[in-house]
Amino acid sequence: MNKSELFDKIILDLKDKLRFLEDKPEETPETTLKALWLTASGLAVSAEGSLGHSIPDLSEEQIKSLYDLIDLRISNTPLAHITNRQRFMGIDMLADRRALIPRKETEILGKKALEIAEIITKSKGKIKVIDVCCGSGNLGLAIATYNKKCELYATDLSQEAVELALDNINFLNLNERIRVRQGDLLSAFENDDFYGKIDLMVCNPPYILSSKVEKMDAEISSNEPVLAFDGGMLGIKIIQKLISEAPKFLTPEGWVVFEVGLGQGEFVIKLCERSKSYQDIQPVADSAGNIRVISAQKSS
Repeated sequence: MNKSELFDKIILDLKDKLRFLEDKPEETPETTLKALWLTASGLAVSAEGSLGHSIPDLSEEQIKSLYDLIDLRISNTPLAHITNRQRFMGIDMLADRRALIPRKETEILGKKALEIAEIITKSKGKIKVIDVCCGSGNLGLAIATYNKKCELYATDLSQEAVELALDNINFLNLNERIRVRQGDLLSAFENDDFYGKIDLMVCNPPYILSSKVEKMDAEISSNEPVLAFDGGMLGIKIIQKLISEAPKFLTPEGWVVFEVGLGQGEFVIKLCERSKSYQDIQPVADSAGNIRVISAQKSS
């Protein structure tokens, strides 16, 4: 059996046995098998990254390895954990159980942050950024990759997430412009080196209601850290704290940009308005019209 026939045979089987989650639209039977096939051949790539490669011939040993990887996927192990890769903003990054797997929907936040970063850089010639609740570091790494004038600091409550972010910094060779610190929200930056010095703060916080976390799909709840999802009783515990604490760190016209859960947008905008700390509060919607990101400039 040649490689094309084997690929087609396995695809038919996968379509019957695999479930695909809505928050990973890049994963299909074809991209899943292609990523697993390439990983078995010795080339670790994400589902999206696999699109840029053709499938190679596999040895008998590599075919056995492929079937082992397929068994892992069928048993609810996330694809990103099997390949150790997830693409975010066009960049393949390391992914494993230590932090949330970056989602496509968070690219809405990434694109808005890059847009603001570009405006600030054109005005000031450089930019100082903090990535809060950084997880694997995907947001900060994307900003630093695409904006060469960015000095970036990242932080997460989870020491394991911090270690994965450090691995990703090394993986993408961004050591000179990024520093990561463990801490609760902004606690790692509570000093005069950061008060009033940050041009842009980005955050993809936990925003799932505590009551819904235990009802999440098993593929998520069994493999990704609860800390990355649980946003408290109302789902906005971390967001409220961020809105309150960010102004102390922002420059006079600095920005905070963060992701919100479905249905939270209007209420969170009101929280920003009531704080009287922000001007130019802007919602950013997804393709279905749902507010998924809010950007707010510090009041001058």
